[in-house]
Amino acid sequence: MPFTIDSARGIFPNTLSADAVPATIARFAQLSAEDQLALIWFAYLEMGKTITIAAPGAAKMQFAEPTLKEIKELSFQEQAQVMCDLANHADTPICRTYATWSANIKLGFWYQLGEWMEKGIVAPIPEGYKLSANAAAVLQAIRELDAGQQITVLRNSVVDMGFEQSKLGNYTRVSEPVVVAKEISQRTRVLIEGIDNPTILSYMDNLNANDFDALIDLFSSDGALQPPFQRPIVGKDAVLRFFREDCQNLKLIPERGVQEPADDGYTQIKVTGKVQTPWFGASVGMNMAWRFLLNPEGKIFFVAIDLLASPKELLNLAR
Repeated sequence: MPFTIDSARGIFPNTLSADAVPATIARFAQLSAEDQLALIWFAYLEMGKTITIAAPGAAKMQFAEPTLKEIKELSFQEQAQVMCDLANHADTPICRTYATWSANIKLGFWYQLGEWMEKGIVAPIPEGYKLSANAAAVLQAIRELDAGQQITVLRNSVVDMGFEQSKLGNYTRVSEPVVVAKEISQRTRVLIEGIDNPTILSYMDNLNANDFDALIDLFSSDGALQPPFQRPIVGKDAVLRFFREDCQNLKLIPERGVQEPADDGYTQIKVTGKVQTPWFGASVGMNMAWRFLLNPEGKIFFVAIDLLASPKELLNLAR
């Protein structure tokens, strides 16, 4: 076999991803719990001036509701401790519950806490609180990112909170119900300049339609997907779970691409474009690249999804 998952990750090596994002997340993780919470709050308020955050759906709130109700009934001091515990990855019942949630439920949870903090229902950041020098530097680094990179930093920062999943042992993941795929008549097919490969076009169309069953059929049995700044997810079952938990109601807007032959009948294809998320809708389009490696049967052996370093990278289709 000419390719392994590791060697496949090296296709189109000139793709410049937004390395500032994982670097900023790593700096955020080094802050104290108090500074992490204050920074999220300040960033939430600042981003709210330019980016409209969509209200979370009922499904997300349904799963977080018991925990939110429990927090709402605590004193301000106890509420502040719960949030610090989440940032500190403490071993508490709430932190363990939080660890079982999907990313979207976690985002809905923090959205609601932010709403309640504004209304004075949940302990606000103390009036006059000043970030430490390190936290102020991280906030400035976030300000310097583009909007798509900003929301990625803040998303990953809260998703990584709570008790460590690796220490939970056996547990049941909690995620929203999978949405029903769009009817064929309601789907809009994508057009990609330079690309007419049916597998690639179907990948984009099926993901836009939430048709995850048809989407996973495009992968080989040993296929893998690498989300931005993560290790590859290997195997159709694991990839399908990722699609169902993390990719509902995304809008992919591919723009252009390039296709090249690879060894032993494989084909490598790079597509660039934008992605809109249900959390921010059309107000934020994240600049993305998809690097596909198709096997000789036209199935997806590997796809890497990259958050790009800058808008100009949308034009970078060089091998």
